[in-house]
Amino acid sequence: MTNLHLKPMAIALSLALSLSACGKHEAATDTSAPAKSSSAMPARAASVAAAPVAKRPFDVSELDNTIAACQDFNGFVNAKWVAANPIPQDRSGWGAYDALAESSLNTQHEIVDAANQGADRGQAGSIEQKIGWFYRSGMNEDAINKAGFEPIKPQLDAIGKLKSSADVVDYIDRSFSEGEQPLFNFGASPDYQDATMQIGYASQGGLGLPTKDYYSEPKYADIRAAYVAYIVTSLQLVGVPADDAKAQADEVMKFETQLAHASLSPEQQRDLKNQYHYLTLAQADKVTPHFSWQAFFSAQDLAGVKGFSLSQPKFFAQLDNLLAGTPVTQWQAYLRFHAIDGAANDLSEDFQQAKFAFYGQALSGQPQQKLRWKRVLATVNGDMGEALGQLYVAKMFTAEAKQRAEVLVDNVRNALKARIEKLDWMSADTKAKAIAKWDTFLPKIGYPEKWRDWSGLEIKPGDYYANVKAAVKFNYRYDIAHIGQRTDRKEWSMTPQTVNAYYNASDNTINFPAAILQPPFFDASADDAINYGGIGAVIGHEASHGFDDEGSQFDGAGNNKNWWSKGDRAQFEARTDQLVRQFNEYAPIKDHPELHANGQLTLGENIADLGGLNVAYDALQAALQKSPNDAAKQIDGYTQEQRFFLNWARIYRSSMREKKALLYLSTNVHASPSLRVIGAPSNMQAFAAAFQCKPGDAMVRPAEQQVKIW
Repeated sequence: MTNLHLKPMAIALSLALSLSACGKHEAATDTSAPAKSSSAMPARAASVAAAPVAKRPFDVSELDNTIAACQDFNGFVNAKWVAANPIPQDRSGWGAYDALAESSLNTQHEIVDAANQGADRGQAGSIEQKIGWFYRSGMNEDAINKAGFEPIKPQLDAIGKLKSSADVVDYIDRSFSEGEQPLFNFGASPDYQDATMQIGYASQGGLGLPTKDYYSEPKYADIRAAYVAYIVTSLQLVGVPADDAKAQADEVMKFETQLAHASLSPEQQRDLKNQYHYLTLAQADKVTPHFSWQAFFSAQDLAGVKGFSLSQPKFFAQLDNLLAGTPVTQWQAYLRFHAIDGAANDLSEDFQQAKFAFYGQALSGQPQQKLRWKRVLATVNGDMGEALGQLYVAKMFTAEAKQRAEVLVDNVRNALKARIEKLDWMSADTKAKAIAKWDTFLPKIGYPEKWRDWSGLEIKPGDYYANVKAAVKFNYRYDIAHIGQRTDRKEWSMTPQTVNAYYNASDNTINFPAAILQPPFFDASADDAINYGGIGAVIGHEASHGFDDEGSQFDGAGNNKNWWSKGDRAQFEARTDQLVRQFNEYAPIKDHPELHANGQLTLGENIADLGGLNVAYDALQAALQKSPNDAAKQIDGYTQEQRFFLNWARIYRSSMREKKALLYLSTNVHASPSLRVIGAPSNMQAFAAAFQCKPGDAMVRPAEQQVKIW
């Protein structure tokens, strides 16, 4: 997780499963430790080692033939693997994404170790030196533990001196200028009405629990109690007496509950009307008369800004009410706790353990804290991720891999265009505009064409907290410097070493980092079916986001502009409503059959899965038409069509601890992994034909219920 603001939700629509615990610097690539190995040959070994057996692109021995593919495709493909691969103790979930992310993480570990060893004698100011010193400072546990909470004492003292609402506002302005973001999120993004230009976006924040529902619903009472206990512990760690800490914790919970009442749910946040609300600074000041946006922008050194998006006015009106009517002592309790919580992962071990006990164990069910090197590497990734990515690409990503990926992207994009052209429910005029949007897609593969300049970031070899603070401020300043500037479509929002991909609606780009262009997603030695069922479906997924319920509201230039006829939009929404109903019927957690998936929250990703899988299948058929011999050939007893769907299921194989599964169900815009495996194929005649499924089989939805969009 970066330290920049959270972008409007329609802007970045990613593919991967987010299984990491909540909290600053926790990253999806932060996985379990590499197994130790030895190069020494056993004493009784033969003098000549046997040649290694080439690993097959898909190991059919992993399939569970006791489960019928037409009844439970996820079980057929993944049950044996899940049983044989328990979740590591330092994880809340485990699957194909996580296994590949672990490989990426181990490579990154080698890179930062080498950077650390060479930092003192390396080129002064180089990214290798900065990464090496940053990592070294984070691994100096003795110095960090000895410092305790000394690094945040100036901040706590400043909070203790607040006397009035005006003081609180000044504190908020100063905190933002240093890159900290109390109460709300702020940063740059393309203007929804003129995507060529960057503007500021202020959006809701300030809550320590995952969503507003956690503050009110009875089923989350235990989580609320654990959160209050965490607040008490955090305050006591900085010397607040026990009784006073409990009183302050209760005040923090009351404060956040009032914020939560004015906050949007995850479903509401997906509505574009709740993501963009452009106001001049004077107009914004009328929404928050006790908080001057003109003073705020001045404190951020943003002169000449005329307006910005106050994305959720109701939330900011409530924030203003709290400024007007909440005692300063309650504000102090809230700000004090969040100062501690925000710094916890960068302080001594007792602070880190307290945070993990809530966010890792109580909220996500993760038994053990990650090893120190993983936590520090997550921070380096969060704060200098693109710099580390530059070293990762040099070590891991070849020009040949990039070229092969570009061919796949072109093939899948062409299949999407062909599908749009053949639609029987869309008028010619709307179809032409859809093709015009398709034509302006910008695919970005592997890594940025131009790397970020890190020369302005000062990193010291022995002061971890100072390094984190410097990087947070540097990244924030880098971000807000975009405000008032032209949008650069070639800039990336994800690092090359991240196992993920994303579509950006506001610049109409599809983005595939280097780390995902590896098995099981992409394998240069594999047959077409494996690659199209893996990375092909990923490519199709991201391209389909351009035409999901949110992406379809942006034109090819990235503007939030309607390009649909009224009748075509109604046809589209009738089909997406079918998909909502399909996923609402699923109950993915075995021990909680009463809990159903949220089809509305996950709609965008489900549209992308359905469209992406159909498009990738078409691209495979086009490839097979050029090689008739390959089309007829079976591998390990399975046809190309079957292997295509087998690899689709494999890339979403996953298991989660119960607490994480519950959290995922209530907060994640992706459907649970098991549902992603079965959801899209059950709507496809091609799947039923490939596995000779019959009407009435669980994996064959009745014809009138099969969802067909793109």
